[in-house]
Amino acid sequence: MSDTSPLGSSYWIESAPGTPYPPLERDVTVDVTVIGGGIAGLSTAWEVSRAGLGVAVLEADRVAGGVTGHTTAKLSALHTLVYDRLRRTRGAEATRWYARSQSAAVEHAFEVSDLTGADCEQERADAYTYACDGRLARTLRAEAAAAREAGLPASFVTETGLPFAVAGAVRVTGQAQFHPRKYLLALAADLRSRGALIHERTTVTGLKEGTPCRVTTRSGARVTARDVVVATHYPVFDRALLFTRLAPRREFVVAAPIPEDRDPHGMYITPEANTRSVRTAPYEDGQRLLIVTGAKFTPGTGDTSRHFDDLLAWTAEHFPGTLPRYGWATQDTFASDTVPLVGPLHPAARHTYVATGFGGWGMSGGIMAGSLLAALITGRAVPPWKDLYDPRRVRSVLRSAPTLVRNQADVARHFVGDRLRSPQVDSVDQLAPDSGAVVRVNGRRTAVYRDADGALHAVSARCTHLGCLVAFNAAERAWECPCHGSRFATDGRVVQGPATRPLDQREM
Repeated sequence: MSDTSPLGSSYWIESAPGTPYPPLERDVTVDVTVIGGGIAGLSTAWEVSRAGLGVAVLEADRVAGGVTGHTTAKLSALHTLVYDRLRRTRGAEATRWYARSQSAAVEHAFEVSDLTGADCEQERADAYTYACDGRLARTLRAEAAAAREAGLPASFVTETGLPFAVAGAVRVTGQAQFHPRKYLLALAADLRSRGALIHERTTVTGLKEGTPCRVTTRSGARVTARDVVVATHYPVFDRALLFTRLAPRREFVVAAPIPEDRDPHGMYITPEANTRSVRTAPYEDGQRLLIVTGAKFTPGTGDTSRHFDDLLAWTAEHFPGTLPRYGWATQDTFASDTVPLVGPLHPAARHTYVATGFGGWGMSGGIMAGSLLAALITGRAVPPWKDLYDPRRVRSVLRSAPTLVRNQADVARHFVGDRLRSPQVDSVDQLAPDSGAVVRVNGRRTAVYRDADGALHAVSARCTHLGCLVAFNAAERAWECPCHGSRFATDGRVVQGPATRPLDQREM
């Protein structure tokens, strides 16, 4: 991990730096514009390009450098405890479609790798959802039964490859894991070879729907296209109030080399201890890289350094002798009814689409979304599970009303309550080096960071998305919005959307 930051960059990014693509500097016309260069965006672009359409991919930062570049990269149809809930809330048929669509995505990843020549370290592995507390055994048995009824090769087991005892686990055989960035960089290279346009450092600021649609960027350059896909993780354009059905969650990742004979041989996750996820990846000198994820929290809330320390402590306890070499953080967006939102952007949309709400399972979800959106755009071989993921669905939203109301109550609490709360410190003089806080300066709430040399950096504390107040993430040295998950650097630059404009500068 970096000596100058509590967290360093992702192992996936460090081990596959990739080739930069130029920003968009002139107006262009294509068949399809894809906003977002993560796994959902690049998968969609690749699928429609294969269908013979001209494509432009617009990425605000680097392709495969956002959420996808910080994932744990499990390619699995077992999504913690989703199947028993789906069976109860959406019925047996919808549960089968979910299992079939996610399983198809796992297999499609192997097909895409073969077609693009991606050397992305794909491996078959069994997936497990486990618990150490015996009181959860009944829940796990129900999940195994629901997953099996949905068509997955699922079973309830009490033995795993983990170096500690479990009370029980759901096991689904024949799943996969891979290097996500190597996979997507191969897709990007294949796209370019087909004549597709890929533009990094290109922030989209406007979308005009019509026939055709027009996308505008911060530089002023425009893209005209028949169809537009918004695949920015959290939608930067929300014309159906999707943000009311989405909740951002952030968690930390630590990675440590281990001898090959200590490999637990599988992909593991538990809802216990605020989520713990374990897998390994190929590493240098015949070792494996142990990857542990968890300590989930809402961006902009709580003591983030404590969460990271908790994850380090858990890793040291359960995998003694490991010395973490990497540490980073990832962010996911959860749909209130569990199922991702993939399809038309809003009820009146004819040529605009969205992919979001993957709930921590963006690898299979993003590949599924690419295939589904390409089918909707081209009208070819639309899969039978399209209605399951349709963002315009109503019944499941009503059934998930308690979760939706709870999410929006949290947003309202931050939007109103944070304004009523006293500033985090009374004066900037109280800020220690390398720390930040919201302070009242000249009557305005100001986000102030004091760097290691003592210099102050001041920006507006008001998020440029919908106006909630940001808070400082000490573990990552970033300003975060607790309402919808936008993140900003200490100088106010946008690090992660849905915000597209930086925080305003403030004079001290």
